[in-house]
Amino acid sequence: MKQYGLPKRQKLCSETAIDMLFSSREAGTEAALCYPLRGVWRVNAGRRDGEAALRFLISVPKKRLRRAVDRVKMRRRVREAFRLSQHAYPSLKSRYIDFGIIYVADKLLPYSNVERAVNRLMMKMSAEPEKDTASSCE
Repeated sequence: MKQYGLPKRQKLCSETAIDMLFSSREAGTEAALCYPLRGVWRVNAGRRDGEAALRFLISVPKKRLRRAVDRVKMRRRVREAFRLSQHAYPSLKSRYIDFGIIYVADKLLPYSNVERAVNRLMMKMSAEPEKDTASSCE
């Protein structure tokens, strides 16, 4: 059971790293929209020893889901889907990646939709970098 854990060192907490991730002018940042989620990621070369290879953050905007209970529920669903699917993509462990997941739907959606979107984002992220910086998942 320990292999499916989600340790604290995998959370993306650094303000500098988050700013670099969401900075549109920063080279190497890629994004994809897999409804109901939007993923933004970049390879981070300036990492220290002891940090996880894949660090993530989850954002559920108040503009999309007004009630705090709904935001927390959706954040938990996304986190659980990420926790279970990250081990299916071992190629992500070979590079240091910062990964942001933003919820873009206007209502609560079932876990199956979220899980499917997370898997598509992870597949897109594990593929080789593309020329364009924004793409969508079918």
